[in-house]
Amino acid sequence: MSTFNSNLPRLRLGLRLRLRARAAACASMCALPWALAQAQQTVVITGNPLGRASETAPASVLSGDALVQRRAGTLGETLDGLPGVSATGFGPNSSRPVIRGLDGDRIRLLDNGGASVDASSLSFDHASATDPLVVERIEVLRGPAALLYGGNATGGVVNSIDNRIPRLPAAGFGGRAEVRFGGAAHERSAAAVLEGGGDRMGDVKNGAGALAWHLDASYRDAGDLRVPRFTPVEDGLALDPTVRVRNSASRSQGAALGAGWVSDRGHLGAAVETTRKRYGVTVEPEVSIRMQRDRLAVDGDWRQLPGAISRLSAQASHSRYEHEEVESSGKVGTTFKSRGDDMRLEAHHAPITLSAGVVRGVFGLQAESMDFSALGEEAFVPATRTRSAAAFALEELVTGAASFSAGLRLERVRVASRGDANAADDRFGAAVERRFTPLSASISARFGAAEGWQASATLGHTERAPAYYELHANGVHVATSTYERGDAALPLERSRHAEIGLGWTGGPHSLKANLFETRFSRYLSLDASGRQIVIPGSGGEADSEVPEYAFRAVRARMRGFEIEGRTRLVQSGDGGFGLELTSGLDAVRGDNLDAGEPLPRLAPRRLRAGLEATLDGWRGGLGVRQIARQSRVPATDTATPGTTLLDVWLSGRLAAVNGALWFARLNNATDRLATSATTIATMRGLAPLPGRALTVGVQARF
Repeated sequence: MSTFNSNLPRLRLGLRLRLRARAAACASMCALPWALAQAQQTVVITGNPLGRASETAPASVLSGDALVQRRAGTLGETLDGLPGVSATGFGPNSSRPVIRGLDGDRIRLLDNGGASVDASSLSFDHASATDPLVVERIEVLRGPAALLYGGNATGGVVNSIDNRIPRLPAAGFGGRAEVRFGGAAHERSAAAVLEGGGDRMGDVKNGAGALAWHLDASYRDAGDLRVPRFTPVEDGLALDPTVRVRNSASRSQGAALGAGWVSDRGHLGAAVETTRKRYGVTVEPEVSIRMQRDRLAVDGDWRQLPGAISRLSAQASHSRYEHEEVESSGKVGTTFKSRGDDMRLEAHHAPITLSAGVVRGVFGLQAESMDFSALGEEAFVPATRTRSAAAFALEELVTGAASFSAGLRLERVRVASRGDANAADDRFGAAVERRFTPLSASISARFGAAEGWQASATLGHTERAPAYYELHANGVHVATSTYERGDAALPLERSRHAEIGLGWTGGPHSLKANLFETRFSRYLSLDASGRQIVIPGSGGEADSEVPEYAFRAVRARMRGFEIEGRTRLVQSGDGGFGLELTSGLDAVRGDNLDAGEPLPRLAPRRLRAGLEATLDGWRGGLGVRQIARQSRVPATDTATPGTTLLDVWLSGRLAAVNGALWFARLNNATDRLATSATTIATMRGLAPLPGRALTVGVQARF
């Protein structure tokens, strides 16, 4: 592993003096819109299992009313706009999070800390199986988290948390119900959660424990997405102007049942869940996807243990995922299947007191397996099997107002292709297996100072094994209108990361800034080769040509910054009139150093500002999203115009319905036409961002 010595003095991080001045001016306005300002007060456990996240941690949390207000049809759309987070934007149904310019297999999606198995990282038109409707909390960790979650977390982690396996005692019966209507897709959705357990709270408190159970169900029905009037462009040809994104309707439903034994010293439980979804694929107007996922999970946590190990936690899950691409005639064109298992064991050792301070630490083991297969006309990846096992450790020394941590993770990964199902095909070749040994390490320091200031610094080295599709893809990828070709000889992806953070909190006021740079000595990039591949026509159709894109390892660099904060302008007593100003600024710059051109699909600089007022349980405000023009694009892409969008919201409590929360949100109030730079070009011309859309809903707890 090479050192940072020659790079640290030159860590420009996309900032330099001109960007520092601009960031400082925006920071003085304060942080992100109202929802994030609420969420930032929550403990983040995904990024630091040893305790509370620092004020400088590159992390965001959505929960409670803030999450209710932000919920959308996809995980990517729900999180889009958080610091450093955008979305792939493949229509209203298939949108994964993009963190600091990285997406796909570099963003780790978790369900309650366990692997979320689906096929969403394989293709932009494949939806994530996570439904935001029943999620109670979402934790987003920006930047490499490979130490705890593997090389697939090079860009960050999104952990969706629910209470399907009860982790807290429940006295009697309770729950919540939520309905919402409207939005750009005329959504009609509902979700209900029922929870209960023994009311023997004394047994819970004295360690004897009590039974707790959970039941939830959700339903969503949405039509084609409404957008400002535009002229769709497909394969370079202009279509008839429209105000709808074609073939973007969807319908989904899900349910889960869980139960467990809960005490003040831990819990042990299991849950089974199922998700069904059918949605259209905009780039293929005659095709819809029929998706389903079934998942079984077990989870246990034991605290206050005597001896050297003070806490022990274990979890495991088994997932079965399948989706069929169905043509308008009802014929199934291609079927994708994934079968995944995940096991994780963590142990916290008892604190060790030294002269320099107190040492706390966690170490553990993790194992995962996934069997993938694709059968049909558009199967551009062979059947594969991926197996991984890892050991990791993280230690932290706390001394006074400072803390220092160091961690190490060693993995063994095997990726095996089963080759051609029929030897006569001669497409994927013979069966082959590759073995990799990724190694990741990091060191960090955090310093507290007087008057609420805190600073941090992190250095890390991350390695990621190539994904099965990066190694073995060989065929037409209809969703991107390209011929994708993998490389079975690809090496480990390697990167070095440096980050500094600065935070300040003073009562209702806060400011937080993070600057980062990631250098890839080997970045597995999908780039145009310059060749055209002839695709023979069928059924009397003429031959066609599509550009070839090949996976290859290149040198690359990502750098950028995120600034957020908030300030309270007025507060007249408890429950009286309050006024808060929030704003945020983030930017990321990526370069393919071998090609000497920008990396594709990067979000441009984004500025957000919001003004929120509160009075006697009422809350309302407006926010402005200013998205700069993205002109730094590779030769195979086109620039994306900048835009400014206005959002308005209002919420309150219904005293007659046990304080139920009602809300109304008007997004893109001026109905501006806008496109997303993070969306692939073939989709960008068909699906702009949503137009003016009013969403109303209510959530009641009982």
